[in-house]
Amino acid sequence: MAKKKLRIGIYAGAFDPVHAGHVAFALQAKEAAGLDQIIFMPERRPYSKPSVEHYAHRIAMLKAALAPHADLAVMEVVDRHFTVRRMLPLLHSLFPGAEMVFLMGSDTFMAVPSWQNAERLMSTCEFIVGVRSEHQQAAVEGSLNKWQLAPQALMVFESFAPDISSSSIRQALRSNRYEKGLLASVGRYAKREWLYVSPGNGAV
Repeated sequence: MAKKKLRIGIYAGAFDPVHAGHVAFALQAKEAAGLDQIIFMPERRPYSKPSVEHYAHRIAMLKAALAPHADLAVMEVVDRHFTVRRMLPLLHSLFPGAEMVFLMGSDTFMAVPSWQNAERLMSTCEFIVGVRSEHQQAAVEGSLNKWQLAPQALMVFESFAPDISSSSIRQALRSNRYEKGLLASVGRYAKREWLYVSPGNGAV
């Protein structure tokens, strides 16, 4: 019998900071798509977010948040920015023969066709997209009809926690108050390291 291929989920983002919505989406995607493992890949300098908390702090918070989940892991990448040209070969070398499934929010997904080498990504990988409303789901489906190249496979579903955002978590930490979606491990770490105490830290 042929050996079953591993199905690896790749979840890239700023994670500034990671919150319960990120973890819930990953677990939801793992169950829905039959993924063997999900790799969180925080970007050092996200293109769309020029001001983010230090990479080492975001890594530390991610590791603490994912510790209870054996099938969720963190991968550190030296590149400042993610590109298809560099990241896809890296992932294939780390997980030879595995099926790659990319997790992302609807806003990010709709921008995929504008990425360099997007056709290479869409023709070889699957996508799982989390949306926050029926309006966003309709927008995703509408944008697909305009694409010249469709993804290899696509799964779209409503986020388990659509109203949680990193910006609201940062504001809560800055005000020393609890916010829905704030993970206890993140709260403890941020308080200990004095993160997000001023608007200049991870304010974008």
